[in-house]
Amino acid sequence: MSETMYRSDYVISMWDQPSVAVAGGAAYPVRHIYCVGRNYAEHAREMGTDPEREPPFFFMKGADSVVSNGAQIKYPSRTQDLHHEVELVVAMGARGTDISVSDASDAIFGYAVGVDLTRRDLQQAMKEKGRPWEIGKSFAQAAPVGEIQPAWNIGHPREGKISLSVNGEVRQEADIKDMIWGVDEVIAELSTYYRLEPGDLVFTGTPAGVSALTRGDSVSCVIDGLEPLEFSIATV
Repeated sequence: MSETMYRSDYVISMWDQPSVAVAGGAAYPVRHIYCVGRNYAEHAREMGTDPEREPPFFFMKGADSVVSNGAQIKYPSRTQDLHHEVELVVAMGARGTDISVSDASDAIFGYAVGVDLTRRDLQQAMKEKGRPWEIGKSFAQAAPVGEIQPAWNIGHPREGKISLSVNGEVRQEADIKDMIWGVDEVIAELSTYYRLEPGDLVFTGTPAGVSALTRGDSVSCVIDGLEPLEFSIATV
């Protein structure tokens, strides 16, 4: 086979680039999805841990976990305990490592409402065995994200109500100012582990009230100043 046969072409068909809608009609291509664990004190307590202000820890979801606003999500396989976790999502707009807290906002493109869907039973089983629990966090349609609002339009939200309702019933409600580690601190810390790039999404943690979703549920999520996020869980 000729070495020049493929030249600039890929040897397999290229998959669709995951993306999130941006206010104004453009799209934001997704490279990586980083998530912060236990960044609200009350949520840390409901998960059975002490919310001391120790350095934040991170995990990742595949970029193909992203699903658009208004989607109908298929109930994922291998779980009987699918949980919702509403979060403020940061969309990076600049490359950087070792970003200072004071410079973090300058590296941010915009903000959106997101939900970290979690196969809680699988996550817990992995924790009990001392194994990585990515299997409970990263799967198809595990990261619904609403429309991104550019920072040049809305500034940099550091306070405001965050809430999630299921079938009209409020389950999670707090203020983003209640984060243990603020947005700028999260970005600064994360950038000491990874080179952040435009296209990276950062889920900044969820408040208390996480609970199970069932087939047929309708989910509505709100953060003050951002476009609401809505999705449903398919019945089959």
